[in-house]
Amino acid sequence: MALEIEGTLRQKLAAQSGTSARGAWSKQEFILEYPDGNFTAQVCFTAFGTEKVAELDKYNPGDKIKVSFNLRSREFNGRWYTDLQIWRIAPAGTPSPQGAYAPAPAQPSGYAATPTPPPAPAVPAPTVEDMPAAEGEDDLPF
Repeated sequence: MALEIEGTLRQKLAAQSGTSARGAWSKQEFILEYPDGNFTAQVCFTAFGTEKVAELDKYNPGDKIKVSFNLRSREFNGRWYTDLQIWRIAPAGTPSPQGAYAPAPAQPSGYAATPTPPPAPAVPAPTVEDMPAAEGEDDLPF
């Protein structure tokens, strides 16, 4: 699942590196602060790979950025871990690349998105003259 979010880079954590069976690796985590309703929320992202860490180095705490990321979870010893791995960082306000996934605006949970109906044509309100003339008797049963 590919997602995007805009916010303020709050903190860059220390870069980490090592060697695995697949070769050398590096990663760096950072904290992004974003608006969430009337409040702000913070989330920790991971820049994995030398290329992504170098891309993150272009930005400083306080910069407004847009992050494109993948959401992943995995199980280890009966516990679940979730990673937010970035695949693109750009200054906030830049358009998404053509063909990239653009998520729909968030809806409160439990509510379906309802399309906005087209405006009704302007029709004048009925007046007393539009009422039918009263004839002798009502046809109402009471």
